[in-house]
Amino acid sequence: MYGSLPATQPPESIGTPREALDDAIRPALVDGPCYVTFSGGRDSSAVLAAATALARREGHELPVPVTRVYPDLPDTDEDDWQRAVIDHLGLTEWIRLELRNGESDLLGPAACDALERRGVLWPPALQTTGVVFEQLRGGSLLTGEGGDAVLGARRIMPLAVLRHRRRVDRAMIRYGALAVLPRRARQRIARRTIRTTVQRRWLRPAAFEQHVGLLAVDACAEPLDYGAATWSISRQRSFATIAHNHTAAAAEYGIRASEPLLDHRFLAALARAGGHAGFPGRTATMHALFSDVLPPAVLGRSTKASFNLVNAGAATREFARTWDGSGVDEELVDVERLRSVWLSDEPTMAAGVLLHGAWLASAGGPR
Repeated sequence: MYGSLPATQPPESIGTPREALDDAIRPALVDGPCYVTFSGGRDSSAVLAAATALARREGHELPVPVTRVYPDLPDTDEDDWQRAVIDHLGLTEWIRLELRNGESDLLGPAACDALERRGVLWPPALQTTGVVFEQLRGGSLLTGEGGDAVLGARRIMPLAVLRHRRRVDRAMIRYGALAVLPRRARQRIARRTIRTTVQRRWLRPAAFEQHVGLLAVDACAEPLDYGAATWSISRQRSFATIAHNHTAAAAEYGIRASEPLLDHRFLAALARAGGHAGFPGRTATMHALFSDVLPPAVLGRSTKASFNLVNAGAATREFARTWDGSGVDEELVDVERLRSVWLSDEPTMAAGVLLHGAWLASAGGPR
């Protein structure tokens, strides 16, 4: 999902980022029950912790974490991290959905039913969320979507680190130099990095070159100023599309879904709080925003579980084996190489939209 929406001015805000985040979360607590998708990662933990603290201060019902558990896929195991957060917050109600039979497969029953009703949707994993939605009792649902981008490092970060550290390494100096290069020079460097992306596994050469060029433009569009860079996230088409489609999908089940970390008031408040130089990294941002509600180990966590295999199960592999090649543009995509990706031990969600288009064409559904 390339490109940006037209530029807009940030909303006026005189509060702190946490106050703005509370404003984004509050409607879900007031219009409860309030659920929070909770994987145990830093983003969902931050939203759950902020919502819990707000609920206790203002007398709302506590939010309920909702976790998808895959007992047969050890790479997804986040149990220790999840329990550390739940225990720290003192929450007693926790919905844990054990999924063992391909419920999150991109061609599982829930996804195929959604595909027949909606057609192709981006991101493709949204087609599987009915597994969660149907377990909830209406109400509101908060996610940690966008956290990696919103709370993560900015282009100016190495310069901020160099400014505060007494001892610096060569890598940080190199990153700092890269940050201040002209845009065209940064795009040339970005192209070299982007050539390693997974799309090279199935796109034909001309299409891959177009992909690399578009992605390089987006990768180098971030302003150097921290505040401007943070606000620019509000314009990214990818996040705007995720938020819109997630809200629409949840509404089919009578659920009001939102992504508070992508809320424009929160982005504006964070941009103002960070000023020109911002925070020296993701962990510093987490400490600045959530040290009062999360344990230090969670704030500084550097690991992350892998969930790629939850979306590529037996149904996807069976379809790939018998697929006739229809539903994709062969001028852009090498059909046999794409098939091999779906059948490989390293599947990727980046090929999910193609999988859904191919399945609909084979099933004779909407295109």
